[in-house]
Amino acid sequence: MSHDGVRLRAVMRSVAFLTAGALAVPTLAACGSDDESGKPLAGQDIAPAGRDLVADGGTLRWAVDDVPETLNAFQSDADDATTRVAQAVLPAMFRLDAKGRPQRDADYLESAKVVDTSPKQVVLYKLDQQAVWSDGREIGAADFAAQWRALSGKDSAYWTARNAGYDRIEKIERGANNLEVKVTFSRPYADWKALFSPLYPKDVMGTPDAFNDGARRKLKVTAGAFALQKVDRKDKEIVLARNPHWWGRPAKLSQLVLAAVPLDKRAAALADGTVDLATVDPADASRIVLAGRAKGTGTPLQGASASATGDTESKDENKGESPKEKKQLSKKERKALAKYLLQQDELRAFTVRRSFEPAYTQLALNGSAGPLADERVRRAVARALDREALAKVVLTPLGLPAVPVGSHLALSGQAAYADNSGALGDHDTAEAQALLADAGWVPGGPVKDKGEKAAGAEGKKGRKADDEAASEGGSDGQYIVGEDNKDPQDHTNKHGHGDEGSKHLADGKQYDGRKVKQGGAPGAYAPKGTAAPAGAKTGTLAKDGKPLTLRFVLPSGTGSESLSAVADSISRMLEKVGIRTEITKVSDDSYFKDHIASGQYDLALYSWPASAFPATDARPIFAKPVPAADGSLNVEQNYTRVGTDQVDQLFDQAASTLDEDESAALVRKADARIWAAAGSIPLYQRPQLTAARKTIVNAGSFGFQTPVYEDMGFLKKGAKASASPSSGS
Repeated sequence: MSHDGVRLRAVMRSVAFLTAGALAVPTLAACGSDDESGKPLAGQDIAPAGRDLVADGGTLRWAVDDVPETLNAFQSDADDATTRVAQAVLPAMFRLDAKGRPQRDADYLESAKVVDTSPKQVVLYKLDQQAVWSDGREIGAADFAAQWRALSGKDSAYWTARNAGYDRIEKIERGANNLEVKVTFSRPYADWKALFSPLYPKDVMGTPDAFNDGARRKLKVTAGAFALQKVDRKDKEIVLARNPHWWGRPAKLSQLVLAAVPLDKRAAALADGTVDLATVDPADASRIVLAGRAKGTGTPLQGASASATGDTESKDENKGESPKEKKQLSKKERKALAKYLLQQDELRAFTVRRSFEPAYTQLALNGSAGPLADERVRRAVARALDREALAKVVLTPLGLPAVPVGSHLALSGQAAYADNSGALGDHDTAEAQALLADAGWVPGGPVKDKGEKAAGAEGKKGRKADDEAASEGGSDGQYIVGEDNKDPQDHTNKHGHGDEGSKHLADGKQYDGRKVKQGGAPGAYAPKGTAAPAGAKTGTLAKDGKPLTLRFVLPSGTGSESLSAVADSISRMLEKVGIRTEITKVSDDSYFKDHIASGQYDLALYSWPASAFPATDARPIFAKPVPAADGSLNVEQNYTRVGTDQVDQLFDQAASTLDEDESAALVRKADARIWAAAGSIPLYQRPQLTAARKTIVNAGSFGFQTPVYEDMGFLKKGAKASASPSSGS
């Protein structure tokens, strides 16, 4: 590539990234609360408006990653687009509110409650008398029963992704009339509100053939504010139309179109009118903020350098380049720059709506083999991390509160949330060094030749996969932090490409859920008297002739820049305690399949959603792996391979306790013991950045809450939307 071509990209990037604080003003305030569960760290940002201010009609085009392979939310290949369709066209007995807590959907339910607990738990649903399917048939017990039989796990002919909760149902029957559904459980089930949301018609759930194939490409019968009009795989879009048979508040939009647009194409799609609403990455969000700023409609930047505002040779924010640079651009480059600036002009019609996703990013530590099989080493890694600093890397430039996540099982505002990180202990470099010393890792120990295999869970399979990824251009290569005082920001080395028998100390018995004082749970510190190695900076540690090197695997695709920045910061923190990291970037396609799921990593960054029903949904993520019949290890979704019997027991108790407060307390105890085991370290809640046409209301970054599809639309001319909340209050 020519020098000018590289410089043109730099010119464009300078327009999009004049300052790291482009999105940081004003910073949303984190909420305080006396309640242990707290409040959401940031409120919804959806431009709320009363229905009387929303125009009737119009088509809103909303970007999704792809046209879903299935419209059946209970199949393994269902995705986010499947969920959006189901939310808009199907019944749900409960939907989530702004704090991520389930609330009865009054369009379908008059009431739902536990009416008996002895000898069996019985839940009685009273349906709205107007609730009917689009074919005119009443929603009733037959639909509930068909979904239960399909998802119970008793008939293997149904290709289901999960059966949690449905496997506890003993029978479903009609109540006193057609509007009542009586569900009897064989075992108590605390998370019963998670069931029948969504609810499919018996036509879909009634037979294995209908379940497996009937709802993959079409939904003939629906019962929501919208109906499925068509799935167009050629044009890569799903068209939802206002449901004329809907008995609730009619949808404001005539149509809602879900258009498949890759993440890296969304700025262009917004500019050319292909979509009106789209989740975007920080780079595109910056472009949109700066586009608005060009006409004085955006938020002023903070911390802009003098060269960005006062130097006559600097890039003009409206023209994108200096006069000297413009003369040097080729015809092709001038055309590309003109296209870019035209897009910027169109992007002035959009705004960026910011909140948090109901999900968090964690550092996963593979405890199945290598140094991390020793819990002391996992604890040392955790104690070496400054989680607040890591949260700031991602969230501060976006203007979001940089508050570390304190739970594996819930997020601030959800009923089960409590900050249980004290069970492991705070950031403490000296303690981390002492834990490593107690585990036998010492500075200056004899190290074998570099040609010999170092410590770490790096098998032949993982190396082969990396080599293949690199040869296909899917990997950005490897670099080692902590080797020969190498600068971790220098992502080049002679081996890579340039680029931007476990000792278990905590079985959980010592932690009873009370707030831990300074020092955390027993085992979070090295035995008294273990001295930390002297000196502020520790050389690479070694044991049995092998250096303490951990293989850090990252994805390399679009949107992975923030993970790379976090990984670099983590590596520098670990280097301070003598842990060397070998960072390997692999293609997105192979990241989970070939590395995370197969255990070919030591450290990794990935996210988990926060469920309103953690006793059910989080159990497979943290369940203790068990040997399968063929001798392999059944890890379910616990890709760290770290688990305890006590955590499993607490999940089982929480799922079987009908007292909501007691169930939440048991979930918190389970979380404290997950912290103590140090298999995964929650870092920060994932940011949610949504580009929205300025006239769109009741849509954007929804946070925890299920979208209210019938209220989405375009603002009437002359009307003004309410200011979006800046907090979760």
